[in-house]
Amino acid sequence: MLGIKKQTRYLAFGLNIASDFDFPELKQIDSESSSYDIEIKLSLEDRSGQYAEAYDKPNTYVVTDHSVQFYIPNVALFAVQHGRQISVIPMKDSDENQIRLYMLGTCMGAILMQRRVLPLHGSVVAIEGKAYAIVGESGAGKSTLASAFIKEGYQLLTDDVIAVSLSEEGSNPYVTSSYPQQKLWQESLASFGMETSQYDSIFGRETKYNVPMAANYFAGTLPLAGVIELVKSEGNEAEIRPIEKLARLQTLFEHTFRNFFVSQLGLTDWHFHTSVSVVKQIDMYRLSRPMKGFTAPLLVATILQAINKEE
Repeated sequence: MLGIKKQTRYLAFGLNIASDFDFPELKQIDSESSSYDIEIKLSLEDRSGQYAEAYDKPNTYVVTDHSVQFYIPNVALFAVQHGRQISVIPMKDSDENQIRLYMLGTCMGAILMQRRVLPLHGSVVAIEGKAYAIVGESGAGKSTLASAFIKEGYQLLTDDVIAVSLSEEGSNPYVTSSYPQQKLWQESLASFGMETSQYDSIFGRETKYNVPMAANYFAGTLPLAGVIELVKSEGNEAEIRPIEKLARLQTLFEHTFRNFFVSQLGLTDWHFHTSVSVVKQIDMYRLSRPMKGFTAPLLVATILQAINKEE
């Protein structure tokens, strides 16, 4: 059972986080200031209070205009509120690693949305001082492709949840880095010549691993220059094509992290206008990759060729 302790300060997604939990994945910061952007609190169980509905509907999202709550039996009750606070009530004998997966995934995606930051689902790499997001369905190979870029000397900004904001004048999109870690499947590690014994497996996924990226990580913000949607193909060749017109808006919505929160949080208009501003300023491509064989290095070359043509 987790115990309450002195709060530790962390930096992720450009946000100062005061947390009752330890996050070895995140950058710890020293802060004498009492102010913070997000507070992560360990709370006591109360099944008859403000979280009663979530307890009554396990494995279901209970969403209002300002709150996202969900209860995972044998794990924890999570409540994300007002873009400022994540409350967590761990269950007896729950695993802290599993709880952190939900906090850094669904909870962080929800709190970014509440803060009017567009959360996309994918990986981002820095190429010539610009951010390029790789999005796609689960299993498309987003993290593997990002890792192939890293092998070529490029840097990672984020993996899994992508924080996209607009400049103060509302016209230029940019990405803020998250934390220096990737999640890679065992076969991807093997293809890159990396030993699984060097990494910790992700809770509940014995063949997927947390891979620290401190040496190949860009910390800060970069202008978002492009979004590449990665899709699997039955063909034998990689093919990249521009995404045009209204399909660009649909692609952004499809790859918004937990996109069903958009309407439930009353953010449909905000998401639409933000997406319109984003797609006006970036290039967008659909990259089809062969399902057979390890093609990540080829895909890197394909993307770089497309980007250079645009320039």
